[in-house]
Amino acid sequence: MATTIVLDGNSLTLEQLAPIFAEGGHGIRVRIAPAAKQRVQRSRAVVERAIASGQPIYGITTGFGKLKNQFIPEQDLAELQKNLILSHCCGVGDYMDTEEVTCAQVLRLNGLLRGHSGITLSLAENLAQLINSGLRPLVPKKGSVGASGDLAPLSHMAAAYLGHGDVILFGDSSKNTGLMPAAEALRRIGMKPLELRAKEGLALINGTEIIKSIAVGLLLRAENLSKAADILAAHSIEALLGSARPFDERFATLKGQPGHARAAANVRACLKGSKVLQSHADCDRVQDPYSLRCVPQVHGAFKAAYAHVREIVENELNAVTDNPIVFPDTGEVHSAGQFHGQPLSVVLDYLGLALATLANISERRIEQLVNPDLSRLPAFLTPKPGLNSGFMIAQVAAAALASENKILAHPASVDTIPTSANQEDHVSMGVTAARKACEILENTERVLALEWLAAAQAREFHGELKAGKGVEASQKLLRSRVSALTKDRYLADDISTAHMLLYGGELVAAVEKACGKLAG
Repeated sequence: MATTIVLDGNSLTLEQLAPIFAEGGHGIRVRIAPAAKQRVQRSRAVVERAIASGQPIYGITTGFGKLKNQFIPEQDLAELQKNLILSHCCGVGDYMDTEEVTCAQVLRLNGLLRGHSGITLSLAENLAQLINSGLRPLVPKKGSVGASGDLAPLSHMAAAYLGHGDVILFGDSSKNTGLMPAAEALRRIGMKPLELRAKEGLALINGTEIIKSIAVGLLLRAENLSKAADILAAHSIEALLGSARPFDERFATLKGQPGHARAAANVRACLKGSKVLQSHADCDRVQDPYSLRCVPQVHGAFKAAYAHVREIVENELNAVTDNPIVFPDTGEVHSAGQFHGQPLSVVLDYLGLALATLANISERRIEQLVNPDLSRLPAFLTPKPGLNSGFMIAQVAAAALASENKILAHPASVDTIPTSANQEDHVSMGVTAARKACEILENTERVLALEWLAAAQAREFHGELKAGKGVEASQKLLRSRVSALTKDRYLADDISTAHMLLYGGELVAAVEKACGKLAG
């Protein structure tokens, strides 16, 4: 069954958007709340009065950017909006994922429904119909500097509504599904290309919806990753015969950081009932290395970063990012900088930095597992070192990914470059920050997948002792798909399988079933 999201411009949440990413961008429907329709009509009335006044008003009766002083006669206003869309279709590179485009479509409509953008009600209803008909424009990933909004990618999205470019159509039959020209897709769903009226083209592209849509997908994946990192740290602690003492809740109280407390609680839950740790409680190891002992501090810092980024992004889901802004209560129309993506750019850089630290500490735990001088386990976790290399290069791959993250973590938000003949002289680079964070996230998922494989292999050498409930669930799930390594084999398939189990949420689901809900 399709998931229906009721849009009113004020109350959209991350949870409501989650099905878009779970269902690959199709099977999503939207419905406009009645109160939002009234706000749209009031806002449009202000625009109509402004046009009738004959006064130059930016973006309504003038050109754009540096051309703001060029007055446009009323008979040319519709052409002005069409020209704006087509001239701004300058995106390049690979196309965005379909679910990201779907999310951007929903977010853009939601922002317009706040009633401060001056669009017609018919445009809002047409946008809803386009979403519900399964039309998903092909939108290039590159070309936005994050102010004045995501102009190039949003123009590609809007151009499809006018019958230009290509789209993917999720139709009601195989005949009506697939990649095709936008004009053909509109014909198949029984719609004519949209004809924009004054202000409407600008309203469609003056927004940060591309940044936001990528950020939503990031946050949904990162919450799962946060839990998975704690699970796999616990798995490595069991495999390395580490200590559970650093996860005592008294340390969390002394530290005073909520993220520390959540990470420590997750590890404790996964280690509960462990016979492995009990059997080595009085061994001669005085302290574990930082990659084990400092998990609450490092993973906790990520959880704090995630919580902050989520708060900022959730605030932006219902933000008005248009220009100029219409105030129906007073009849005013004013220009401002609502389209600037800096609030998102800064925190997405922050999220990327925090994700990179999870990869760093995970890679160090892999080193602890494969290095016989540190682990007291067979070299590189193979029963016959020398003849077999075991997990030697798995650690190298993790090191490569962790180091690549360090390059990607260079902040985009501190960069800016003047555009539009210096009229737009400071920009956010928000889409760049979002795309970089996505790469860091995927790298980090794969590092954790490598840790999972190594920790599970290490457990094979003292499997006679039962691990904690969460670790046992983690081991069982992996072994249901990946067998223990008895001699060298093609490891790439194992890595891919572990990554998919982690990425798809199966690891977290299995462990939560065994030991209860974990903290994100």
